[in-house]
Amino acid sequence: MSTFVLLTITGLGLGAMYFLIASGLSLIYGLMGVLNFAHGALLTVGAYATWWMSTQVGGGSGTKLIVAAIFGIAVGAVLAALVELVLIRPLYLRPIEQVLVTVGLALALNALIEAIWGFDARPFPVPAWMIDTTSILGASIPNDRFVEIAAAGLVLVGLTAFLRYTRYGLIIRAGVENRAMVTALGIDVRKAFTLVFALGGLAAALAGVLSGVYFGTIDPSRGTSLLIFAFIVVVIGGFGSIGGTAIAAVAVGLLQQYANYYASSGLGDLAVVLLLAIVLLIKPEGLSPKVAH
Repeated sequence: MSTFVLLTITGLGLGAMYFLIASGLSLIYGLMGVLNFAHGALLTVGAYATWWMSTQVGGGSGTKLIVAAIFGIAVGAVLAALVELVLIRPLYLRPIEQVLVTVGLALALNALIEAIWGFDARPFPVPAWMIDTTSILGASIPNDRFVEIAAAGLVLVGLTAFLRYTRYGLIIRAGVENRAMVTALGIDVRKAFTLVFALGGLAAALAGVLSGVYFGTIDPSRGTSLLIFAFIVVVIGGFGSIGGTAIAAVAVGLLQQYANYYASSGLGDLAVVLLLAIVLLIKPEGLSPKVAH
């Protein structure tokens, strides 16, 4: 029983990270039709910005991580907004060029990080209380798992509320349905779309911070490896559906953990790919292929 509890909560923590990066992908594609292959690089940038800032500030480990995380998340949001303004905005009607530009940007950002800090993994600043464990039904659960799950829950609620109840959320949804009409009313949809990119970058950078806490280290390939599973989550959940993405992230995280333990180590990734194939055969549009309304 204790093993099952440990696997379940660990899987939920992993699923939380998948959701954080996948939510940005789903939001950007669902609202704007842009496949941002540089999204994983934003995760890596956020993680490294957090790590770098933690080496520059003093104080206790908890305070240091909070200050560094705020900086790293801000860097991810600002960088994503700049990507939209400079690279994506001129290419909204040119999807092939969008893919080429974002893939090239991802390669360039990863190469830049490797040139500055090298290929070796860096130890991430994790407070002692996150490393400590809490006993649940006989299972010793690292406390950082609860932080990751709580962060993903807050982002899910926040994004849903933003799209449904805020002025910018309404503008974004209206702009997706009929951009010309919204523009004719004197509303600058471009600002709202830049905000969407910034929110996606914020979520990706937060995933980078939490991945550093989860694994204890960061490395230049972190964003690329997590992006693969984030795309799988988005396809299973349905492009543009925040709720579907959350459900798919939980399913993928739990399936990986259960398959790796109960079947054989390494089979978790294969099980996820099989789940993707089954979903595509049965329901190609995903679990819930609509933007949250």
